[in-house]
Amino acid sequence: MSRQLIATYRLQFREGTDFETAAAMAPYLRAIGVSHLYASPIFTASPGSTHGYDVIDYNRFEDYLGGESGFVAMSDALAHADVGLILDFVPNHMGVSPENAWWEDVLAWGRESRYANTFDIAWDAEKILVPVLAKPYGEASMDGDLKVVLDAADSRMRFDAAGYQLPLDPRTLGHVFAFLDHPERDRLIRRFSVATPIEGEELSERLREHLGDETFAVALESAIGSINADQLALHALHEAQVWRLAWWRTAREKLTYRRFFEIADLIGIRQELRHVFRESHRTVIRLARERRLDGIRIDHVDGLADPKNYLLDLRQAFQSVRRDPVIFVEKILTGEERLRKSWEIEGTTGYEFISALSGLYVDPEQEEGMTRAYSQFIGEDEDLRQMILRQKRSIFSRNLAGELAYLTAEALAVASRGLATRDLGPDTISRSIIEVATALPVYRTYVGVDGVPATDRAIIDDAVTLAKSQREVEADEPIDFIGRLLTLDFDEGRDVAGALNFTRRFQQTTGAVMAKAVEDTVFFRYNRLIALNEVGGEPDHYGTDVGAFHDAMAIRSEDQPEGLLASSTHDTKRGEDARARLYTLSEAPKHWSTLVESFAEAMGAYRIAVDETLDAPDAPSEWMFYQALLGVLPADFDPADDAARSAIAGRLQTFMQKAVREAKRYTSWTSPAEAYETGVEGFVAAALDRGATDDFLHEFWASVQPFVRAGALTSLSQALIKLTVPGVPDIYQGTEFYDLSLVDPDNRRSVDFKALAAAIEDDEPLRASLDHWRDGMVKAKLTIAALRLRQTAPTLFTTGAYVPLEVEGVRARHVVAFARIQEGGAATVTIAPRLCLAMLEGSEGLVPGAGFWGDTTVILPASLAGQAFRSAFGTETAETAGGIALASLPGGLPFALLVAV
Repeated sequence: MSRQLIATYRLQFREGTDFETAAAMAPYLRAIGVSHLYASPIFTASPGSTHGYDVIDYNRFEDYLGGESGFVAMSDALAHADVGLILDFVPNHMGVSPENAWWEDVLAWGRESRYANTFDIAWDAEKILVPVLAKPYGEASMDGDLKVVLDAADSRMRFDAAGYQLPLDPRTLGHVFAFLDHPERDRLIRRFSVATPIEGEELSERLREHLGDETFAVALESAIGSINADQLALHALHEAQVWRLAWWRTAREKLTYRRFFEIADLIGIRQELRHVFRESHRTVIRLARERRLDGIRIDHVDGLADPKNYLLDLRQAFQSVRRDPVIFVEKILTGEERLRKSWEIEGTTGYEFISALSGLYVDPEQEEGMTRAYSQFIGEDEDLRQMILRQKRSIFSRNLAGELAYLTAEALAVASRGLATRDLGPDTISRSIIEVATALPVYRTYVGVDGVPATDRAIIDDAVTLAKSQREVEADEPIDFIGRLLTLDFDEGRDVAGALNFTRRFQQTTGAVMAKAVEDTVFFRYNRLIALNEVGGEPDHYGTDVGAFHDAMAIRSEDQPEGLLASSTHDTKRGEDARARLYTLSEAPKHWSTLVESFAEAMGAYRIAVDETLDAPDAPSEWMFYQALLGVLPADFDPADDAARSAIAGRLQTFMQKAVREAKRYTSWTSPAEAYETGVEGFVAAALDRGATDDFLHEFWASVQPFVRAGALTSLSQALIKLTVPGVPDIYQGTEFYDLSLVDPDNRRSVDFKALAAAIEDDEPLRASLDHWRDGMVKAKLTIAALRLRQTAPTLFTTGAYVPLEVEGVRARHVVAFARIQEGGAATVTIAPRLCLAMLEGSEGLVPGAGFWGDTTVILPASLAGQAFRSAFGTETAETAGGIALASLPGGLPFALLVAV
C-alpha cells in the first residue's frame, strides 16, 4: 500500500462532476486531511447513465468525464497532492446496451461468439430474451414498430424495435438479400450464409465496398423496404436470430440470463471464469502497476458466484504486478453476521457502522410509546417480521419469477435422480425454495467448491427449521431436500455438481430477494421511525445501551480495523444529518404524536379520497411524510424564502413518488395508480405552498425546532465518533457540512466544491462556530480537526486499542466515551453526547444549560490516570484528576476529543 489510509472522500462522477473537477479538488482534499479520493465508477457506461454502474466497457474511461487523458491528468494532480485513488468497480454485471461490444457480439453470433461465456446466459433456453418492447410482440409487429435499418456508417444492417436496435446474425441476411434486385444477390446469400465470427470485419468490409456502388446501395435500400413491408418475411428474419424481442413485462418470468436484482438492462458476468476475470480486470491491474490505483471497492460482491475466490484472485492479480491496493467490498452484514476473514480484505464499505450508530441515538426506553403513537395514527398494529416474510415471498414468486423457475428446474433435475425425491413436483419444489430463501436471516451464504463453511451450515440448518415451522409447504421432505442441495449433501458426483449449480444461483438470488423485499419495499411501508429504515438496518432494533455499541466496535477492531466507516453513501435512504435529526424523535414519542395530529388536522382538506377505502396519502405514508419533511429542511431554512420552498418541494415530490411506488401498496413502478399518485402530489404541494394551507410550513418549522437543535448536536456527536472509532472514515461528497439528503437521486446532487473550499479558509475557533451552528461550519471544523489529528497518528485510529470508558453520574446515559491507545504512548479520548433532546431542553443553542451535567464524569483507566490531555479543537487542556467531568470539558463544549501530551 503506497499511501497510509487516513480517510476517504467519496466523489460521484457524472451529473457535472468529471476528471477535471476531481483534479481541481486535490489540494482541498489534502488540506482537510483526506488521504484517498474514492471515485464512483468511471469506466464507459450505457449512454445517459447517471451513476456508472451499468458499465459497457471495463477497459475504457468514460469519454465525457475526460477519457484516458483526463484520467491521467486527474491521477497526476492527486499524486502531486499526495492523495491516493480508490475506484468503485462493478464486476457482477454490465449494461445491456447496443454500445456494449461484447453483448453485441453475443447477440450476433450466439454460442459461437467469443464472449458467449462472458455473460451468465442460460444457453439451453431457446432464445436470448430481449424484453424491450413497450407492447406485446404481436402488437408491435402489427403496428409497424419493427423494421430493418441500414447503418451505412458501420456498413451493417440492424433490427430496429421502435428505436432500440439489435445486431443481425450475418448468416441470416439472406432473408434481406432475397429481396435484392442486383447481380450480386445470389453470391451474397451464399457468402453470408456460411460466415463465421472471425470473419465479421471482413464481411463488413465487403458490404462497405458494395455500398460504394450507388446502384447496389439503391437496390439494398429497396430490399430493406420490401422486407419491412412484408410482415411475414420480417417475422421470419426475427425468428432466425439467436435473440427474441419481447414485451418488457415478460422479463420477470422468462428472462434467459442472470440479471442484477430485477433490472433486465444489467446482465450478470461470469467472473468465476479465468478468461473473463482477466479481460474485465485488465485496466485496473494496469493502473495498479502504474501506481495510479491505491484501492478498489467491489460493488455487489454478493452477486458473484464465488466471492471468496474472486477476492483471492483479485489480490493475487495485484500482487503479480507487485502492488497491494486496499480492497473493500459492498457487503451488508445483518444481525450477528461478521465479515469473513478468509476473504483477506481490508473491510466492508461500512453499512454496519450506521446500524451501530443508530443504536446509540435511539432511546429504547420510549419504544412502546412510539409504537403506540404510530399504530394509533395508521389505525392498525403492524408486525414487521411478518411483513418482511410476506414481501420476501411476494418478491421471489412475482418479481423474480424467472429466477425461481430456473432454480426449480435445477432442483428438479437432481430430485429426479433420487428414489426418495423423484416424486417431488415443480410446485412443491418451487414453494420450498421460496420458504428457505424467506427464512434466511442474511443476504446470502457462501457455499462453494471449497465446501460448506460451518457458519453457513448453521445458517442453512436454522433456515430449513424455520421454513418447516411456517407450514407454507405441507410436507417437510421437500424443504429438507432444498437444505441438502444447499449443503451439497450428496454422494454421486453428478448430484453434487447439480447441487453446486443450484446453490450458486440460489446464493446469487437471495441477496436480491432480501434487498427488494426489505430495503426497497418494507423500508417504505413500515414507517414508525424512518431513521431506522436504512441499508443494513433493522427497524425493530429500537436503540441499545452504550455497552452494545462498545461490543460492536470491538468486533470492528478485530475483523476490519481498516474497514470503511460510512454514514452517508449514494445508496443510503437519507443523509446522515437527516437521520441524526430523526433519531431525536425517539426520545419524545408523545410530543411527536401530538404534533403529527395537529399537522394532519391542518392538512386534512388536502387529503384526497381515492375511493371509499383509500385516501391519498394513506396514513403510513402521511406519517412518513412529516418525518421526511423534518429531515430535509436545512437548519437555516427560512419559511419566507420562496426559492428555498420551491427547491424543497421539488425534492420532496420526487421522494414521495418513489416512496409510495417502492412500498407497492397502492401504486408501483410497473403499474402506477394515477389517481392515488396525483392525490399524493397535491398533498405535498399544499404542504409547501405558502398560500394553500395558511402557511402550514411556517407553523411546522416553528414547532419542530427542539428536534432540529437536538439533531444538530447528534450530528456533531456521530461525526466525532465516526472519526475516532476503529476504521477509516468515509466522507461522502459535501458531508463535511450538514447532509440532509433524501434517497437517490436526491443524494447524488452535485456539490459546489469551490464554495466548500472557500468556506473553510477562515480561522474561527470551533467553539465560536458553535454559536452559528445552523450554517454547518461547526461540523466542518470538527471534521477537519479530527482528520488532521488522524494524519499525525494514522494507525492509532485503525489498529490501536479501542478501550470503552465507564461514565458515572446523574447523566451517564447521555454520554458515550472511549479511548484509543497505541503501544508506545499515543492516546486519545473521545467523549460524545447521546439522547440530545432532553439535554438541550430550555437551551437556544447546542450547549446544555448550566447544571445539566451535575456530577457526570468519564472514568479513565489506570493506564491513562494522571495523563495530561489537550483538546483537538483548540488550545485548552483537560483536567483529569479523578476522571473527566462533563461540566468542565475544554472550551465549554458538549463533546471532546482529547489528545495525550
